Amino acid sequence: ALNILLIIVDDLRPSLGCYGDKLVRSPNIDQLASHSLLFQNAFAQQAVCAPSRVSFLTGRRPDTTRLYDFNSYWRVHAGNFSTIPQYFKENGYVTMSVGKVFHPGITSNHTDDSPYSWSFPPYHPSSEKYENTKTCRGPDGELHANLLCPVDVVDVPEGTLPDKQSTEQAIQLLEKMKTSASPFFLAVGYHKPHIPFRYPKEFQKLYPLENITLAPDSEVPDGLPPVAYNPWMDIRQREDVQALNISVPYGPIPVEFQRKIRQSYFASVSYLDTQVGRLLSALDDLQLANSTIVAFTSDHGWALGEHGEWAKYSNFDVATHVPLMFYVPGRTASLPEAGEKLFPYLDPFDSASELMEPGRQSMDLVELVSLFPTLAGLAGLQVPPRCPVPSFHVELCREGKNLLKHFRFRDLEEDPYLPGNPRELIAYSQYPRPADFPQWNSDKPSLKDIKIMGYSIRTIDYRYTVWVGFNPDEFLANFSDIHAGELYFVDSDPLQDHNMYNDSQGGDLFQLLMP
Repeated sequence: ALNILLIIVDDLRPSLGCYGDKLVRSPNIDQLASHSLLFQNAFAQQAVCAPSRVSFLTGRRPDTTRLYDFNSYWRVHAGNFSTIPQYFKENGYVTMSVGKVFHPGITSNHTDDSPYSWSFPPYHPSSEKYENTKTCRGPDGELHANLLCPVDVVDVPEGTLPDKQSTEQAIQLLEKMKTSASPFFLAVGYHKPHIPFRYPKEFQKLYPLENITLAPDSEVPDGLPPVAYNPWMDIRQREDVQALNISVPYGPIPVEFQRKIRQSYFASVSYLDTQVGRLLSALDDLQLANSTIVAFTSDHGWALGEHGEWAKYSNFDVATHVPLMFYVPGRTASLPEAGEKLFPYLDPFDSASELMEPGRQSMDLVELVSLFPTLAGLAGLQVPPRCPVPSFHVELCREGKNLLKHFRFRDLEEDPYLPGNPRELIAYSQYPRPADFPQWNSDKPSLKDIKIMGYSIRTIDYRYTVWVGFNPDEFLANFSDIHAGELYFVDSDPLQDHNMYNDSQGGDLFQLLMP
């Protein structure tokens, strides 16, 4: 049986070389992409950590997990749904979790869903507890809890950072599993580029401020319904941002500081890339690259000033569009010859490195809920059946499409773009709001405060969103109670700045398109 290495990154939008970003240095992830099938149009089902992770790790949409916030455990609150690692564990795999895989806290029962999901207790890096403390040296020489936090690693508590510790732990587990008779499922959850941007300061050098542009659409668009806007409250709580006295809810953030946020996000991505590089290089050194599927994704995106917005918490592409790629030995790339390395470590500071093209790519729209059936199928396990509606009583089923057909290549030489009818494909996302206008809890409303749900449809041609009344006691959306709508055409308006929804019987159309 093939092993699985699942890499989940926190808050990573597709700002990567392999997704066409010309500025970001991500040579190791690009190298993984060069041996993988990369999905150009993959979307998360809700752009916030816990709901997205519970959704894709169970293969159910947020309306089924009933988790839209950070305050409940699905097995108690919705149904005893199996997870991806649980299914592999029940099929004879040793399942292991390193770093942030499930969102910690009540949403995974304060145990990362142990013992259901994992063969032994998950690993959390010890230095993680300093992430939000005062460890950032400010211009005043004092330590602060800042948003922008490039550090000298020798100076920080414990002399290390969470993602470095997670990489080391994951490599140790790979070494252990090399001699094991059982196949393994290893999930590695990286923290960066999640805020605060606490990363080794040398990565800043890759992104001189004079090379950093603002978002092309850094103003709040005229036609943006206020309910769709997220006021990025989490950023405002950091000391360096507080000092700027930015007006609530729309800002803007001063232009120079916008550049610095973008610089630190990109620097965090390059730091993350080195950790992914070390992990994959170890997989190679242990001769596991010919027997291990590598899946790489993120829980959602992150706005960097687009539409005058920052952070996640919305239905826009910048918040919902994620990287998704699968390396399958012998299928997406030929098996490595003896002594050949597929994943030699690449230094992002080495300017000579060529940009690598993805090995194969699909332009089809896909959803993170497809991860469960796809990993099961690629590993040769039985693919869980499609869920009935409703499926609260069904422990093992999937709400996402199985993406296996994308991996049937006739030969390696033919056109790497895979055919299909993209007109049929839809990715669904949703986001709750407590009110029609942005307020203190608009980014992360608790279940009891949700009054409106924004349901969003993304096709190859458009993104269409309706914000409708929602009853949190009954978990019921009322599609005849439309608070606002948005319609953006991808070709003419790729950044989603020109809302074309003008009370065109939106709700009825949406009902026709619902899954």
